[in-house]
Amino acid sequence: MTILAIETSCDETSVAIVRDGKDILSNVLLSQERVHGRFGGVVPELASRQHLEVLDDLVIKAVKKASVGWKEIRGIAVTYGPGLIGALLVGVSYAKALAYALDIPLLGVNHLEGHLFAPLFEYPEIKFPTVALIVSGGHTHLFLVKKVGIYKLLGKTRDDAAGEALDKGARMMGLGFPGGPILDQLSSQGGTPKIDFPRAYLGPDSLDFSFSGVKTALRDYLGKNVYSKEELENQLPDLASSFLQAVVDVLVEKGLQAAKRSGVSQIVVGGGVSANSLLRKQMFQKGSEERIDPFFPSPFLSTDNAGMVGLVGCYLFQKGIYSSFDLNPKANLSLSEENLAF
Repeated sequence: MTILAIETSCDETSVAIVRDGKDILSNVLLSQERVHGRFGGVVPELASRQHLEVLDDLVIKAVKKASVGWKEIRGIAVTYGPGLIGALLVGVSYAKALAYALDIPLLGVNHLEGHLFAPLFEYPEIKFPTVALIVSGGHTHLFLVKKVGIYKLLGKTRDDAAGEALDKGARMMGLGFPGGPILDQLSSQGGTPKIDFPRAYLGPDSLDFSFSGVKTALRDYLGKNVYSKEELENQLPDLASSFLQAVVDVLVEKGLQAAKRSGVSQIVVGGGVSANSLLRKQMFQKGSEERIDPFFPSPFLSTDNAGMVGLVGCYLFQKGIYSSFDLNPKANLSLSEENLAF
């Protein structure tokens, strides 16, 4: 069973060939960081245009790299939400045309489920039920995963996603885009968390997140304590470390709290921010103290990529859960909208 997968939910164009839900034969990706970097964030219209320009070439490249023939491909998996509506439309339209031309099933995949599947693919020892923390530039969600296909939302951000907050914080410091990896790098280069930025826990019973307060605190600190470019450059490592620490503390605390409340001994972490070295280090340290085992995907499978979409596509194909050709992208698709019979 060989599946061709397409991912265009935001600013990464990716195509993968996945076999039997176990082997990723190819997983090619083209980043748009150079396109959006000068704007300090993703410009939706530009993202859509870039997907249009490169998608066909990436499909051909992925097939060649996997050394498979077109007749071997049994289904086309594609992200249809959540994400930027224009970007999603490019991928879904292409997938429909390709599936129709090859006369094979179309498999619509939830982007959040893709992030959730990434660690499950690499660590078959993960047991159910488990808690999943999906944390990226567009999403910060906590789910109880009773089994694959059955999810209960435990908490989510009330304002910015964690990755979005890191990008905006980096922008305030005059750093590039995307900001999360830059803050991670600065923090690891000797920066220490000397500034006590606020952590929003939203009460003892809440598993929701909020990162607007820490952004405001950073803006206020810069306005009151940094008066020149030289002063900013001197403080950057400590600023980056302090800001990143405030965000990571909340993610780790909420994630482990969700696992304890749910009575599970494992937590799966996926999404672009799961590649952050401080988050990984602290989740393992705190998890060991609480006797909760964290599972992270490899760095490449942490970010948006078609490999994770293909993994979900394989499950859908195995269960005969196909999408019709009137499949439409859904910018605000949630896992609660899924009705999957895994």
